[in-house]
Amino acid sequence: MRILHTGDWHLGRTLLGADLLEHQAAFLDWLVDQARARAVDLVVVAGDVYDRAIPPVDAVRMLSRVLERLAETATVVITPGNHDSAARLGFGAGVMDPRVRILAEPAGIATPVLVDDADGPVAVYGIPYLHPDLTRYALAAVPDEPLARSHQAVVGAAMDRVRADLAQRPGTRSVVVAHAFVGGTEPSDSEQDIRVGGVDRVARAVFDGIDYVALGHLHGPQRVGDGDRVRYAGSPLAFSFGERHQQKSVTVVDLDDSGQVTAELVPAPVPRRLVDVRATIDEIESGAHRSAADAWVRVAVTDTVHPERMYARVKDHFPHALAITHEPADRAERAAARAVTATSDPVEVAADFVSFATGTVPDDDDRAILAEAYEAAALALQREGDR
Repeated sequence: MRILHTGDWHLGRTLLGADLLEHQAAFLDWLVDQARARAVDLVVVAGDVYDRAIPPVDAVRMLSRVLERLAETATVVITPGNHDSAARLGFGAGVMDPRVRILAEPAGIATPVLVDDADGPVAVYGIPYLHPDLTRYALAAVPDEPLARSHQAVVGAAMDRVRADLAQRPGTRSVVVAHAFVGGTEPSDSEQDIRVGGVDRVARAVFDGIDYVALGHLHGPQRVGDGDRVRYAGSPLAFSFGERHQQKSVTVVDLDDSGQVTAELVPAPVPRRLVDVRATIDEIESGAHRSAADAWVRVAVTDTVHPERMYARVKDHFPHALAITHEPADRAERAAARAVTATSDPVEVAADFVSFATGTVPDDDDRAILAEAYEAAALALQREGDR
């Protein structure tokens, strides 16, 4: 069976204010062409289909069109990510084309989509993003005895259900499509923090016993551990300048009759390069960086004194500049605050602010209060997204 593994489309996302829908549409056109040209049997989309719980109308229309086109070629299995609203993404799943399956309900984790090829059936299980506070009761083996408050506990319980069902299907090959942060991998700086109890990762061993595990959440394509059995496909576009050196791709997996896998990374089209430029205004106006004129550029102007009309002069040479800042060359000699990115621990960021505002380093009790407040806010946002 030939599987096309993709995910983290984040339809409706912007890049420092630049609308990406046109480029996302171009990627989806390319994806459909790849599925047809490579005679793909199964397309799996491992979550974060949308960038937010209530996506823009154009993103919804875009998803509808691409699913219709992919279903002409292959069976399509989708599971929600932490950016999606599982309820909204899964709406109408029961009445969709039978070749489009949206596996959004934790209660249905142990019910696979069965896809047949010449070598027999393949059971495809979907594990949506599981927020521990919202699923630790529902996935508990014993009623009223909730699972531990961690991603490891809820994903582990979900996989126990998957393996129990698979044990009743002797000779059936297996695929799990999951949205989670698995240990031993490299995050990017544009992924949303999902820490609960200070921990956001699950162990790779949670997915033991499955022929192929198609993961979503991390934006850089990568394998988990040795071999190709557990992989992240990564996002199709760079969503931050921190991802500018990543080779974006989709993963084409061949699953043989014994369940062995071989994987090929197919480079995705690059709509526009991302380039960092650090230079004086004279260097920029001299044309020294003209090769970046067609790129999305993050520009740091290094003159000691702020140049006159700096923004307009930079835009004359870099019409697609997304960020223009004045960073004098001697800034390294000045005290610098710690940079905050999407992968920063929110509790540590809050603790830094408390230290800055009060002049006192938070103790363990203070940090516990900050952690409780952050996790309560994150849970409230998750619930709001699912309404």
